[in-house]
Amino acid sequence: MQARYRRAVVKVGSNVLTRGDGTLDVAVMEGIVDQLAGMMKLGMEIILVSSGAVASGKALISSHRKLDAVSARQLYSSIGQVRLINSYCELFARHGIVCGQVLTTKESLSTRDHYLNQMNCMNTMLENGVIPVVNENDTISVTELMFTDNDELSGLVASMMNAECLVILSNVAGIYDGPPQDPSSSVIPEIRPGDDVSGFIDPGKKSSFGRGGMLTKYRIAAKVADEGIEVAIADGKKEGILTDILSDSPRADMRYTRFLPSEKPISHVKKWIAHSDGFAKGEIHINEGAYRALTGDRASSLLPVGVTSVKGEFEKGDIVRIMAPDGHAVGVGKVSAGSVRAAESIGQKGKRPLIHYDYLYIDISE
Repeated sequence: MQARYRRAVVKVGSNVLTRGDGTLDVAVMEGIVDQLAGMMKLGMEIILVSSGAVASGKALISSHRKLDAVSARQLYSSIGQVRLINSYCELFARHGIVCGQVLTTKESLSTRDHYLNQMNCMNTMLENGVIPVVNENDTISVTELMFTDNDELSGLVASMMNAECLVILSNVAGIYDGPPQDPSSSVIPEIRPGDDVSGFIDPGKKSSFGRGGMLTKYRIAAKVADEGIEVAIADGKKEGILTDILSDSPRADMRYTRFLPSEKPISHVKKWIAHSDGFAKGEIHINEGAYRALTGDRASSLLPVGVTSVKGEFEKGDIVRIMAPDGHAVGVGKVSAGSVRAAESIGQKGKRPLIHYDYLYIDISE
């Protein structure tokens, strides 16, 4: 057996790591660690994005007073994160592997410098044989600036670290072609670039302990695959599932959904911008001509002549959302001018791009 990829990011959801009462399921954790250790011994670099801190902390303590949502998350994560990382340290140590904790926030990745600093930190860990265990720092995260959930964080990490594969482990076997509880429904084994199967997913279905649901996983997976990274969504409690996905020896009885990667190249800067929607400082609304140009097959920059309005306050170098004529977000980009100058240039011809193609990410999948 050989490793199928050079570097992979594995995200483990709360519902995989916890029992019904919210306590950590050590047997499941042990199985996941054993599989990851096996792939690492074959030469694969692994980055683990792990949920479970809040759920674990909640099972360990009962608050003496009623807490608001933010205070509860801070309390439970501060307790649960210690137990979670200690469990990982003990389990990896059985294989002679050292793991390190990486706690981050959405805000700390909002600038290019901080983004590169985080990337360099994890590259140094990998170069020294240390497996990064990444989680959002819920103890200091502000609700408005939180990741949707760790699915979003794992997508950003996979992109940032130039991973070849992202595995999202859930309590569901993958994307189904109907309601998962319906016996006639089956897992879609393969989703190719351009395929849209979002209509099969119940947008209201949420996980018990996590913040996200299958629709979030699907959107993150589709975006990451569009960046040239293969993605798999699978049942994390299925014995041997990680070995099956990450090795060159798959079993015929394993069911999961694999998103095939796009073959079009995308720069590292564009990868950062692709995951920067949550950092946007304002909006640039465009006309129909600009919309057709930006969503067409040819590389196009956003010119002032195609802009109809500018909303919000931003400075040169900030990330802004690009809004289609019908009002929906069609992409994000790094602006070459602040909001005042951008507003002054609306509709003008012969001006330099407001957002150059190299700093522009268009997503028409929403």
